[in-house]
Amino acid sequence: MAITTPFQTLFAVPMTCERCVKDISGSLSKLSGIQKIEANLKDQLVAIEGTAAPSAIVAAIQATGRDAILRGSGTSESAGVCILETHSTHVSDKVMGLVRMVQVAPNLTVVDLTIRGLSPGTYWATVRQTGDISSGAISTGSLWSEVTEGSSKSRGVFGTVQVGRDGMVSFFLDRPINIWEMIGRAMVVSKQHDGNGNFEKNDENTLVGVIARSAGIWDNDKTVCSCSGKTLWEERKDEVQKGML
Repeated sequence: MAITTPFQTLFAVPMTCERCVKDISGSLSKLSGIQKIEANLKDQLVAIEGTAAPSAIVAAIQATGRDAILRGSGTSESAGVCILETHSTHVSDKVMGLVRMVQVAPNLTVVDLTIRGLSPGTYWATVRQTGDISSGAISTGSLWSEVTEGSSKSRGVFGTVQVGRDGMVSFFLDRPINIWEMIGRAMVVSKQHDGNGNFEKNDENTLVGVIARSAGIWDNDKTVCSCSGKTLWEERKDEVQKGML
């Protein structure tokens, strides 16, 4: 499904000169859906408006030989994020996926999902009734549903994705959902699907994470982590080593 409602994203990008700005702008302009690019060399920030997936924007910036960190998207309280991990005891690198979400209009949220390291096949992406991941996917409960006038309507089925031989997959879609409705719920990506939304095991191809709020486009000006004292780029390096996309 094509995304038609534009939204804003803000990225931290290491830039040292106007040539950096030109390279990044040139790479981004090749992406479909880019409407506006503003690069701030002094603050090393790139603001983008359009309908391109944040993951595609990161890939385009990385193609210039530079990294990019998403600093915010949408407006305050309109963005969410979910880190997807496997709870299988047979896998050492637990983090295998990332979901970015931005509400772009009333009752309309775009979902940008990227995954790596899964075996080939068809996977279901679903949002669960609860956010309990203490026992992995097994403890997340049933599919997220809404009960109206005595009937139940499922809202948690986001569709299927096909993972190729390289173990990579990404998809970008919109859903008639508000961000606040999903915060605190769990998302699961799995081959397991019995129609009732139940999971029998936490295998290496079942990923789960809790949907949390993410910073709006101008809400996050952190450059040094208050917990570790590391710069955002040092933090980024640590997260990449753990499997973060």
